[in-house]
Amino acid sequence: MNYIKALHIIFIVTWFSGMFYIVRLFIYNTEADTKPEPARTILQQQFTIMIRRLWMGITWPSAILTLIFGPWMWYVYNGFYLDTWLAIKLCFVIGLYGYHLTLHAIYKQQAGGLFKYSSGQLRIWNEVATIFLIAIVMVAVVKQGISLVWGLLGLLLFVLLLMSAIRIYKYLRTKGGNK
Repeated sequence: MNYIKALHIIFIVTWFSGMFYIVRLFIYNTEADTKPEPARTILQQQFTIMIRRLWMGITWPSAILTLIFGPWMWYVYNGFYLDTWLAIKLCFVIGLYGYHLTLHAIYKQQAGGLFKYSSGQLRIWNEVATIFLIAIVMVAVVKQGISLVWGLLGLLLFVLLLMSAIRIYKYLRTKGGNK
């Protein structure tokens, strides 16, 4: 049983790592699109290779293996019994897979040369994985130690702080001339 749990945790970590890094690569690829030639072509060729290898070689396989080991662990430990906290966690996990699919859409767009989102929009979108990570880990670890209302208020406060930090960072970057 501990092997199943260990593998589940390992693939969660590699999946999140891939999701955190892929958006950074999307940002760099988007910014490369504004560079003059030949820098644009050179940078985008390199980012395309890095993006494809990360997405198809690490992130997607980790998402699939997380999806295999998660229910397996759930069955081994609970026999698919669903209590309130697990239901809440699974809602966040479903949202995380939805987020993953939005990243896949961006992956396909950029692979086709379409840069639909600005680097600023992608920077904000990059933080969504952080919100899911905190929500899922808190629900998985704390469970009944915190009420649903306080948990959601805490998550909302974290989101507000995160968005404020993004605005401050953007202000400091534009003030310093480092767009």
